[in-house]
Amino acid sequence: MIFTPVTIGPVTLRNRVIRSAAFENMAKGNSPTPELYAYHTAVARGGVGMTTVAYAAVCQSGLSFDGQLWMREEIVPELKKLTDGIHSYGAKASIQLGHCGNMTHRQTCGCMPVGASGGFNLYSPTFYRKLRREEIEALAKDYGKAVNLAREAGFDCVEIHAGHGYLISQFLSPYTNRRRDEFGGSLDNRMRFMRMVIREVLEAAGSDMGVIVKMNMHDGFRGGMKTEECLEVAKELERLGVHAIVLSAGFVSKAPMEVMRGAMPLKTLAHYMDMKHFWWLKFGIRLFGRLIIPTVPWSEGYFLEEAKRFREAVKLPLIYVGGLVSRQKMEEVLAAGFQGLQVARALVHDTEFVNKLQRGEIERSTCKHSNYCIGRMYTLEMRCHHCVERLPKSLENEIEKAEREL
Repeated sequence: MIFTPVTIGPVTLRNRVIRSAAFENMAKGNSPTPELYAYHTAVARGGVGMTTVAYAAVCQSGLSFDGQLWMREEIVPELKKLTDGIHSYGAKASIQLGHCGNMTHRQTCGCMPVGASGGFNLYSPTFYRKLRREEIEALAKDYGKAVNLAREAGFDCVEIHAGHGYLISQFLSPYTNRRRDEFGGSLDNRMRFMRMVIREVLEAAGSDMGVIVKMNMHDGFRGGMKTEECLEVAKELERLGVHAIVLSAGFVSKAPMEVMRGAMPLKTLAHYMDMKHFWWLKFGIRLFGRLIIPTVPWSEGYFLEEAKRFREAVKLPLIYVGGLVSRQKMEEVLAAGFQGLQVARALVHDTEFVNKLQRGEIERSTCKHSNYCIGRMYTLEMRCHHCVERLPKSLENEIEKAEREL
């Protein structure tokens, strides 16, 4: 089943494997680079049905990284070169669209960060303010404008990021949404911004683009969304008419390893941080990192049992993500009724992973989940450790220890 075609809305993929929207950190000046082109075309050449360009901000206030794309007219020609390159190898192209909300700093986004409610972001650190009603409406329209730019750039699908503690997720979660107006309180009210966004997106997507939404199955901490509420969100997305849902979990600001599992490689994370701007965070990670970012055990297909509850609750196509590294587990997921498979770390480790599976050269990825790529991506481009020359001995030791303990 892995290598049979699948249809998502108006788009048909040659197989079920989708490169998930794991952040590449390969933009410069918030614009595409040759590195971004080289990576995604390599993944397309490597056999995926579709590759997803990660986390493009729908407007400047939605930027959380300097190496992140910002959707605007001037980058469309370079994005078109990227999608043409992807299409030349027979794969479809998707782009993830989102807004980071309070997970940024004014030096990055050009203004005081905004969120569903106001507060203080310890990770930047910075204060952020509550969005006003007219700003909420404008932001929803920014998503629609970004979809139009994605079509102009040749993308087949868009993936709207409604999870992981970014802006739509910040409205959905009672942990970050303390509003007392029509956007806060009940779950129905907390879904209001999401509904506004999805309606704008679907109108812009029309009949020729696929619309996928990534959402949480749970936030991963006390005070956040639980599975029961997230099931209602999935039902609402189905009612609104999206073409597929990607099921994930976790909050990058509160429970980051709930998303990715395993241990955060703290030495790697600290090693690559900019000492000039983040000396305080570098120091804090070295002293208190394991308390701030605790380990969450990794296992193959770690979201599958919870995802099956969503499969029972809705009828639209569901795309599974979370710890897929072997043919056996991928077939198991598809047999459980999921239409698509999203993969990240196996394709960071080897862009030829899908071709090798299809040719029968391998049965599973040789990625051993040291998470070096995750620790690195917050400062430099995402890359597997085996592609980096002359790693410091301390990082080699950290990688070896993580691989032994998995």
